[in-house]
Amino acid sequence: MDAHLGYEKHDVSGNNTGNSRNGSFPKTIQTEHGESTIQIPRDRNGEYDPIIVPKHQSRGLSIEKLVISLYAKGMSVSDIEEELRSIYEINLSGSSISIITNKVTQAAQEWQNRPLERQYLIVWMDGIMFKVRDGGKVINKTVYICIGLTKTGKKEVLGLWVGKAESAAFWMSVLTDLKTRGVEDILITCTDNLNGFTDTIRSVFPEAATQVCVVHQIRNSCRYVTYKDLKAFTVDLKTIYGAVNKEAAALALDAFEQKWDSKYRYAVRSWRTNWDDLTTFFDYPVEIRKIIYTTNLIENLNSRIRKYTKAKLSFPNDDAVKKSVYLAINEIERKWTMPIKNWAIVLNQFITIFEDRVLL
Repeated sequence: MDAHLGYEKHDVSGNNTGNSRNGSFPKTIQTEHGESTIQIPRDRNGEYDPIIVPKHQSRGLSIEKLVISLYAKGMSVSDIEEELRSIYEINLSGSSISIITNKVTQAAQEWQNRPLERQYLIVWMDGIMFKVRDGGKVINKTVYICIGLTKTGKKEVLGLWVGKAESAAFWMSVLTDLKTRGVEDILITCTDNLNGFTDTIRSVFPEAATQVCVVHQIRNSCRYVTYKDLKAFTVDLKTIYGAVNKEAAALALDAFEQKWDSKYRYAVRSWRTNWDDLTTFFDYPVEIRKIIYTTNLIENLNSRIRKYTKAKLSFPNDDAVKKSVYLAINEIERKWTMPIKNWAIVLNQFITIFEDRVLL
């Protein structure tokens, strides 16, 4: 309205201009979820035509999409109400906004329960932590997330699950859910080095190759190293994961152990203990190695989810955090329109290595 009239509300420059504000009127609009009434501002000359819902129309730019987009960015119901009023000059009640955002719960449930593909070439798994109110106090809860690589080379978020501290036991329920929804086979999984995680994966998908994130392993190893030794320690670590093949990596580990075991035994022992799962990527060509040796792909998703939810210091319940994360994923996935880099090469490598097991 300010732009239409050429002056702000109560500004004296608007005196004797021939037109002015004239209150508002209720208008019933059709939404995807039924009818809703909003307040539309008007001018005395009847010339103002709102952008959101133009004159003589009951449908305009989707109010729901606007509300849900604002909600996905972490805005509360009261914040959205104020935003609509101050920016769009639309009075939509808090209860009407809540009705729209509550519809997200149903959409999220349908998305969460949708059938999945029979096979995913790679599945990345990780958790992201949020503060959620539970039993009268705010505690840390983990949102478990899986991304699958489809036979078309595109990424797909398979679901999200809310639990308490990340554990292999909860991941068991996540993997079981994937199987219930139609997943019969996973060729390679990429995870952090949570204790018992790979055993859990094999119990549900026994043929899956398991790769533990090398970057997580490096971080964990460096926690025990003094600043004075850190540079030399990390240089020596790189000779292991940067080796040309598994045999060369094993020799590098022997040299690494001989040099550092007396000083940082726990860090060295961790590489020995997790060796098989840390070196799975050496079994594949370079193009596949690059996308499985680390969980950076899913960690990138998690960081983008954080950007959408950063306005929320804590969530009132599990349903609220599910809605926010679901909406964030929805926004992010819209940009996942292309296959991963070098997809034609990667697909041919999968077909060659796994032969008849790849379902095309």
